[in-house]
Amino acid sequence: MSELRAAVERVLPSVRADLERLVRIPSVSVADFDQAFVRQSAEAVAELFREVGAADVQILSVPDGAPAVVAKFPAPEGAPTALLYAHHDVQPPGAEELWETSPFEPTERDGRLYARGAADDKAGIAAHLAALRAYDGKPPVGVTIFVEGEEEIGSPTLGKFLAAYKEQLSSDLMVLADSSNWAIGQPALTVSLRGLVDCYVNVRTLEKGVHSGMFGGAVPDALTAMCRLMATLHDDEGNVAIPGFAAAPDSDLDIPEDRMREEAGMLDGVDLIGSGSLTSRVWTQPSVTVLAIDSPATAKASNTLQPSARAKVSLRVPPGTDAKDAFAALEKHLLDNAPWNVQVTVDPGEIGQPYAIDATGPRYDAAREAFAEVWGVEPVNMGIGGSVPFLAEFADAFPGAALLVTGVEDPASGAHGPNESLHLGEFEKVCLAETLLLHKLSQL
Repeated sequence: MSELRAAVERVLPSVRADLERLVRIPSVSVADFDQAFVRQSAEAVAELFREVGAADVQILSVPDGAPAVVAKFPAPEGAPTALLYAHHDVQPPGAEELWETSPFEPTERDGRLYARGAADDKAGIAAHLAALRAYDGKPPVGVTIFVEGEEEIGSPTLGKFLAAYKEQLSSDLMVLADSSNWAIGQPALTVSLRGLVDCYVNVRTLEKGVHSGMFGGAVPDALTAMCRLMATLHDDEGNVAIPGFAAAPDSDLDIPEDRMREEAGMLDGVDLIGSGSLTSRVWTQPSVTVLAIDSPATAKASNTLQPSARAKVSLRVPPGTDAKDAFAALEKHLLDNAPWNVQVTVDPGEIGQPYAIDATGPRYDAAREAFAEVWGVEPVNMGIGGSVPFLAEFADAFPGAALLVTGVEDPASGAHGPNESLHLGEFEKVCLAETLLLHKLSQL
């Protein structure tokens, strides 16, 4: 342990510098952004693993897919092979005025590194890099690095990628560094992840916009109809009102209400929604969100009945429900609840399956031992409300592999939001824990 700790401390300055270099590349995978940066990001990641001594490094993709990096460190005789996963694409920065510093210029404040992608998930890449550098590029087990380039848009070509390159990703276990720990100082294994489906809802009432004074009161406008339709997605308590979801077991953990409010930045007096424990609401129950509505800006609005409206709706799918069935239930609900017989159509968007992990067996024990030795406390099992589409796809392709979902984030990281950040003290522990885990896996 002392030797590995010294090795990690030795490489951390270079790893931090390379993390900051990756963060400066605005590798937003959403189609409206310049995809040349996603390619640049993949090339930068590939170069880092070449430099640390990978026997083979490739940038791979399938038609219409984003570039992914696959790097190989062959297994010593008799040792297992671990697939270390992260993703190099990031979410859009959003409104820059909400950031205290530039979103793609990493800035340290109070022990945290602020930037888009600093936590989600370029820190995952950096943690894998730290472990390999600590071993001078000669890890005690085989290592395959897989750094995806389209996770933030739902991994739309991942199935094709796995079909094309399955042999290159074959492994005995996977370490997926794209989750969170329960709290600062409290490590966790993520054992439950919700899936995701989203869609675009189109409402039409008129051939063209007409005068609200001449026709309002008799003729429905599309924007009001859309508002009424969106309101049917929840009951009065805020529970999802769409039928057809399987019940998933609750966690032994729960989040205190004041912690939930603080982490979310809720305004005073605003009620929480839903029923059941807070962990069940965000981990094992469905949630539905209206992400956006296309409508005239208030500054440009006229006294006109809008003929059409379009909304984007996102549904988080709990473990136990197939994401395709969840989309079918959402679509049926939207079509069945159209007010005043307005015309409604639903265009599908992203889809990612939920997943629940049976985290038992010697490889999970090794992970828990590594976490306990580094943090000084036993890790807990937790869920996350977000989605990692690769997990279910990988499990289908390699049913015998153990799936270890670890965290580089913490509850204050603010992934996807303004001022995303990485706790540097926790990041050091993540790097040491992964380094120690590779050693423990070699002893099994």
